[in-house]
Amino acid sequence: RASRSRREREREKGFRGCGSVMSTVKAVTDGMKPMRTKGPGPARASPLVHVSQRAARSRRERKSVRLAPVNVAMPKRPPTTHIASRSKVEIIKERSDYLRHPLLEDLVDNKPNVSNDSVQLIKFHGSYMQDDREARGLVIGKAYQFMLRTRQPGGFVSNKLYLTMDDLATDFGNGTLRLTTRQTYQLHGVLKNDLKSVFSTIIKSMGSTLGACGDVNRNILAPPHPYKNRKDYQHCQELAMNIADLLAPQSGAYYDVWLDGEKFLTAEREDPKVTADRAFNGFGTNFEGSPEPLYGAQFLPRKFKVAITVPGDNSIDVLTNDVAVVVMTDDDGEVTGYNILTGGGMGRTHNNQSTFPTLTEPLGYVDKDDIYHIMKAILATQRDYGRRDDRRQSRLKYLIHSWGMDKFRMVVEQYFGKKVQPFKPLPKWEHKNYLGWGEQGDGNLYYGVFVYSGRLKGEGKKMLRHLIEKHNLTVMISAEQNLILCDIDPSIKDEIQSSLDPFYPNYETADKLMTSSMACPALPLCGLAVAEAERGLPGVNERLRALMTKVGLDSSTSFVVRMTGCPNGCARPYMAELGFVGDGPNSYQIWLGGAPNHSRLAEPFMDKMKLDKMEETLEPLFYFYRTRRLNAEESFGDFCARMGFDVLRIYQKSYVAPPSITQLPRVGVEMEAFEKLKEIAERDNKTLSEVVSEAIRKLT
Repeated sequence: RASRSRREREREKGFRGCGSVMSTVKAVTDGMKPMRTKGPGPARASPLVHVSQRAARSRRERKSVRLAPVNVAMPKRPPTTHIASRSKVEIIKERSDYLRHPLLEDLVDNKPNVSNDSVQLIKFHGSYMQDDREARGLVIGKAYQFMLRTRQPGGFVSNKLYLTMDDLATDFGNGTLRLTTRQTYQLHGVLKNDLKSVFSTIIKSMGSTLGACGDVNRNILAPPHPYKNRKDYQHCQELAMNIADLLAPQSGAYYDVWLDGEKFLTAEREDPKVTADRAFNGFGTNFEGSPEPLYGAQFLPRKFKVAITVPGDNSIDVLTNDVAVVVMTDDDGEVTGYNILTGGGMGRTHNNQSTFPTLTEPLGYVDKDDIYHIMKAILATQRDYGRRDDRRQSRLKYLIHSWGMDKFRMVVEQYFGKKVQPFKPLPKWEHKNYLGWGEQGDGNLYYGVFVYSGRLKGEGKKMLRHLIEKHNLTVMISAEQNLILCDIDPSIKDEIQSSLDPFYPNYETADKLMTSSMACPALPLCGLAVAEAERGLPGVNERLRALMTKVGLDSSTSFVVRMTGCPNGCARPYMAELGFVGDGPNSYQIWLGGAPNHSRLAEPFMDKMKLDKMEETLEPLFYFYRTRRLNAEESFGDFCARMGFDVLRIYQKSYVAPPSITQLPRVGVEMEAFEKLKEIAERDNKTLSEVVSEAIRKLT
């Protein structure tokens, strides 16, 4: 008992950042620790029991116990005398009293910003301090403001919460709402003095921002399904909610800071199984007696991302997460268990080859009753063995890269209490975007609204609010920054369509190059951005379409385009068929070769491309694609992956534009006609050339 309490104290102090205190396995013939079979119920004897090095020092124990080495990281000297190096953020977390101080003090001073320590702590509460670089003044200095991010497991938004967020954006934000690539809202432009009002309003509207940022489990992705007749999809949503509850911080600091210690009681209570399985500590996943039973005082080394889906549905880039859960069902649609994949992640750093994007690998299969225990086991492995000295190397993917999947699986199984079952076969992944009209399965309809880069603003934002409020609609946010309106009575379909058409592209007629694209917010608010993304993407898409038209690719040809202002990968550019990754003002890395079903990583094709060189860079590749693709169904990403980058570079270097596309005819139009064409193009989100071509075709 003394040995175990010492180990727990050491773990809370962060001694296990680079090496494990639990470094041996004791195989005994009697007094064996019970092994859980299903939750905290019946148990069976286990030959694997953890003990510390200090507990094994006794000569008497050495004679009576057979020690077997475990293939896990071990400290070079006893942890009590060798404290692993830790980053500054680790020290801030440890001294914060579970995320309270100095944030509580900083919120009541008269400054427009918070201290450097609180900048780190407020992330856990769901907010980032930002500086509008374009609003800086010589006298005032930095223009501080705050971004709030909500927690929306599976992207579900109630009618009440949607209206609340819309009001907050108008009353306290910059007038816009941002839909994110993790199915949440981002509310920009909030001043420090308004933070408490905004946080408390969200909480009292049955929303939350807890864990939307910081070194904890982030918002959990699930297909933004509108289906009422699919048990598997409905289970995804339910499981996303439950795992979000399971892995949410428990200390109460969130309510101390934003509600003065009053925990707001919601109508929805936590699933009793979630509560019981969180409390279960048969295999060292928990800190006994800690306000944070799963996270301890140090929380995780870095963010932890989870996604849940059904076999075949890859609408959420499921393979890019730390943990991917695939719901497995029987012939009647009843859930039997889950395939578990681990180790994905997008973030990387320019000019640092030790950082990289990667996809998940199969860990194994678990039965339905074991899902919360396997999630705790994976989280505990990352918590106790993930690096805490270098935040660039702290994600779960780097631990798996260092150990290998077999070793990682073995350590997870120690926390899990039993072997993980073999991974079950899965069908090929298919990308779904849920845009346009569809049937829910209960007589009602859904309508997927394409929102350019996820930014709800202006008259379009007002019209959406009007329709959602008038017809009491619920909403799902997709992982591609779009909005799915649910529970639409068929009798109001025409009203919905005609009301939204002036503000949002009709998916049936919209350019699919545009509706397949994504961008992160980037400049001017993101402190990490070095190039444009959200503001730059529309112009880039227009130029891409014009270039494709020039080389003879028709308007039905499209592919996945993604743009980010830095290499952290928030818009997942490393999954794109054509990815732009900002590396400086008007400068981007070019990534090619992602799969249209989002199951293959892109690769870096060019380290630096100035945006004004885009046409001369991509024209040879587009022409090569048009003339050498296998058939009209072969996507641009598949073509690039098949041909190989060496061939693409050789062709690009030797390319000479055919005469048929070097000199396109020019036609002059009157200024009044030009302004009218421009107005139509902006209204319909089309290029001028597309509008002119359509007009000519109607006349012929």
